[in-house]
Amino acid sequence: MSRKIPQIPLSTGDFLYAVMIYILVRIIFISKNALYIITTSLLICYCIEFLQLYQGKCIIELRNTLFGRYVLGQGFLWTDIIAYTFGIAFAFSIERIILKNTNQVSA
Repeated sequence: MSRKIPQIPLSTGDFLYAVMIYILVRIIFISKNALYIITTSLLICYCIEFLQLYQGKCIIELRNTLFGRYVLGQGFLWTDIIAYTFGIAFAFSIERIILKNTNQVSA
């Protein structure tokens, strides 16, 4: 929606994409520590972004599909890297707040 509604900043979608990646990595690696989750999430987001610099025929064809466009993106932007970093930092912060409040309630 951030690409279609002018009132929503373009980086909002990338921010939310990073939050989604963080949550998925946390679900898959539930027993891992926070540093592992943050690092893995950032690596996934950064790799996808830097992959946009590659313009091979097969990857261009994949990007022309709906799935490829949403998962792989269309072009590299440094602002996306910043949005991913803030999105993962936000997700981590929210997780810490929730865990802290959950531990206080159960104690």
